[in-house]
Amino acid sequence: MEKVQIRLAEQKDAVNMLEIQRAVLSEEQYLLSTIEEFNQSVEGQKAWIQSKIDNERETILVAEIENVVVGWLVFQSSNRKRLSHTGSFGMMIDSTFRGKGIGRALLQELLNWAEQNRYIEKVSLGVFSTNINAISLYKKMGFIEEGRKIGEVKLNDNEYIDDVLMYINVKN
Repeated sequence: MEKVQIRLAEQKDAVNMLEIQRAVLSEEQYLLSTIEEFNQSVEGQKAWIQSKIDNERETILVAEIENVVVGWLVFQSSNRKRLSHTGSFGMMIDSTFRGKGIGRALLQELLNWAEQNRYIEKVSLGVFSTNINAISLYKKMGFIEEGRKIGEVKLNDNEYIDDVLMYINVKN
């Protein structure tokens, strides 16, 4: 496999990031939003990317192979004083590039960033209990399950799954 490059996202990445997001949403497996609910424009995506770049408590990263964006990760923090030391992330990888270490590379870069960030002490996430591969990666990277929202996600009329809450302290 080609070498993966992790870098800060730029507005020029908006189209590729939206394509990945639409594809992942279309899989209907591991995201709260559905493809029907998603209506982000390229201009809206560019503004959103810029808002993350401009906020020193947030970051947005892309993974590239041969100058093509194949995945991305966003870390968002609260503007509330009592929560400003923490934040959560979401990550999306193009399906043809999963299982190749891209998620691990994005996550490692996030943790490196968080360790160096003067504000961030705790990195959190929520993950569907059915997303076994993601949970395994998070545990390998040192994340700990801190709780579950039982039956939080309704997949259809008779099927519910848990939202697994995980975290890692980056300032030990």
